[in-house]
This record gives sequence, C-alpha cells and structure tokens, in this order.
Amino acid sequence: MAALSPFYVPWSAMAVRAVFLVGFMACGKTTVGRQLARRLNWDFVDLDADIEAREKQSIATIFRERGEYGKNGYRAAEEHALRDLTESLTRDTVIALGGGTFYYPKNQEMLRSWPSVFLDAPVEELWRRSQEDGGKRPLRKNNPSDFRDLYKQRLPHYRKATVTIVTSGKDPSSLCAEIESILQVRGGVESSAATQVPPTHIETGESQ
Repeated sequence: MAALSPFYVPWSAMAVRAVFLVGFMACGKTTVGRQLARRLNWDFVDLDADIEAREKQSIATIFRERGEYGKNGYRAAEEHALRDLTESLTRDTVIALGGGTFYYPKNQEMLRSWPSVFLDAPVEELWRRSQEDGGKRPLRKNNPSDFRDLYKQRLPHYRKATVTIVTSGKDPSSLCAEIESILQVRGGVESSAATQVPPTHIETGESQ
C-alpha cells in the first residue's frame, strides 16, 4: 500500500481544533472517541448524549414521542445541537456523531471546515454488535435485511468523510494511533490561516 500523506487538523477561526467521528450504528464512534480524546487531552462530546441533555429526553423517547422528522423531531434537534456545538467550541474536541448525522447535506455543510473520520466496519459485524443494545437504537429494527438496507443507503455519504479507516480486526488503541498519525493532531499547527480541510480522501486497511 502506498505511503499515506498526513495532513494537519486546522485551527478554526476560534483557534480550536476538532475531529468528527462518522459511521453507522455500533461502529465504535463513542468508544474510539473517548479514548482518542484522553490520548490527546482534548474534550469529548457524544452528539446523541448532548441532544439528550438539551432536550431532557432519551433519543428513544424523542423518536417515539416526536418522530424522526418535522420541526420538533429528532433530526431537527440533531441539526440544532450540531450547529450550536460547532459555533461554541472553546477547547480542542473529539466529537462522535450519531449514526445518521453525516447522511444529511446540511450537517455535512456545517462540518466542511473540520476533518471527519469514517469508521468503516462490515455490516454483518455492525449487526452483531448492535444486537447487544438494540433497545437503545431506535432505527435498529429486528430485521437484518432492513438494517443492511439502511447501511447501504448511508454508506455513500459516510464515504464523503475526510478519512476512511477500516476498523475490522483492530482494537480502539490501534484505531486512535492511526487517526493521530493520519491527521497529525499531536502538537501545534504551524499556521492558523487554514480553516478548510483539504479534500484528500485517505483509506487505510483492506476494503471490506
């Protein structure tokens, strides 16, 4: 495999850095995000947990009582939470997005100035992992065919992330080291002028 070309995580206009973890349910965004933040001494935000705190309801309750769409639905709450987060960061932060967040163009546009990392895992592995906490995932139906269809629908959007990392067979520590190496997030950045992530797409590991 050709050598990877690392690039810097840019400073925002507020002189803070952020990395957004993208991927389907059960791909490990929260686990990897927490560990990456600890290693970098950055803050960590789980977007779904942030939404629950803002709305004072669980994600499952929001879906059940308010639905997914509409002005009071989950996606509206998600968009508002993401916008407020990106506009109010005061410390370097790792953010784990919800499984569907990066699917929507408005959210992708909000994140265009920040690096995003797609944690790519085989859909069969994601199905197996998600069975352990299916009650916590409103869009996980008890039908592997529907699960697979939703994954296929979202996959092209996940692949728009700045970086794709294949996670199969790797532990969280290895994935964190890989992210650090590619994004060059340790240490300072030479210039604060760059606020646009280069459109380079880097993939590591073997295709699934």
